[in-house]
Amino acid sequence: MTKPAAVLFDIDETLVHTGGAGARSWAYAFDKLYGVKADIGQHTSAGETDPEVGTETFRAVLGREPSPSEMVAVYGQYLLHLSQDIWKSKDYRVFPGVEETLARLSDAGVILGVVSGAMEGAARTKMMPGNLNRFFIFGAYGSDSPDRAELTRLAIGKAARLHGRDLAMDEVLVVGDTPRDMEATNRAGATSVGVATGHYSAEQLKAAGGASVLESLTHPLPGT
Repeated sequence: MTKPAAVLFDIDETLVHTGGAGARSWAYAFDKLYGVKADIGQHTSAGETDPEVGTETFRAVLGREPSPSEMVAVYGQYLLHLSQDIWKSKDYRVFPGVEETLARLSDAGVILGVVSGAMEGAARTKMMPGNLNRFFIFGAYGSDSPDRAELTRLAIGKAARLHGRDLAMDEVLVVGDTPRDMEATNRAGATSVGVATGHYSAEQLKAAGGASVLESLTHPLPGT
């Protein structure tokens, strides 16, 4: 396979496990603003973007559509809580092989970016305890688009601008842990790489269209 020109990584359950910091922070936001209990796990599924998670949870616990200004307030409280909770999350961890993989790719001159359904502030916050932000030059986030394929295309466009040319499908790898990651990557015109460190097996990721699937990032990425 061609050596990749850019590798884009999802964060949650691909690079790190936050130990529930995100779910606790969503719950805090809804409780503070509306005095209601909100468990995102009951209303959403892995791989959804933060705008999808927030909106679907709002509908479920409050029984109506949120206004844009209401969602902005929820996002703000969520991020404020996450910025504190992430440092106290006892089960936070960086997955095996992650730091070594990122360092090896950087040393080889591969541009590294983030493709995350999290809002940019949340995505960067989630990587802080693991000191992973230092590896990533750019990213595209749920705050850029609620549609994962669209935000993946945005990230590919940023990688192409940094290279000064269009990038072929096999020059861009997008690494994620959910079927949604695989499907969005394929729709966006890049090469999907599944890593079975989250809630889905290697078989499920392959069935969702993963061009290559690894059990963990202790194994080398295609072309590297």
